[in-house]
Amino acid sequence: MGRFVLAALIVAALATPGHAQVQINVGIALPGPPAIVLPGPPTFTVIPGVPVYYAPRAPANVFFYGHQYWLFHGNGWYQGPSWNGPWAVVAPVHVPGPILRVPVRYFHVRPPQWRGWRHDGPPRWDGHWGRDWREAAHERDWREREERWKHRQHDHDKRKPGRGHDRDDRGKRGRGDRG
Repeated sequence: MGRFVLAALIVAALATPGHAQVQINVGIALPGPPAIVLPGPPTFTVIPGVPVYYAPRAPANVFFYGHQYWLFHGNGWYQGPSWNGPWAVVAPVHVPGPILRVPVRYFHVRPPQWRGWRHDGPPRWDGHWGRDWREAAHERDWREREERWKHRQHDHDKRKPGRGHDRDDRGKRGRGDRG
């Protein structure tokens, strides 16, 4: 009898139409823009020695540089076209050097790990982002291109006759003579 009941259940299960759904969700948690709401346009003050402005009375670390607004919040950088956003996440290599050189004293909402750091120097980005924060890859590429261009230009000038760089001309004229 037990076999009969088992067989009847299998037949009944196969005879009734069933709907099976398989669903796979993959979630990737990316840091989203912070929900920072400023009550109105902040007053910006220039930071001495750096071409950056900061908002001393804003409830967050808000800076202005290069016609863009910059926000440091929760160990991350955000950039926006206006003082109230919308804020977009910015990778460390794309944060401009002058922003990263802002002294700690101008970050009035500081992460806890900054306690004890000198207020007259920039934050210690090396520990968080490595040494490359000082010069982003795209800035380094441009600098290296300029150096190569200047080097090629210098070599080109040395080969031009009558520019005072020829070895034969140095013996005929005194230092600084143009002829």
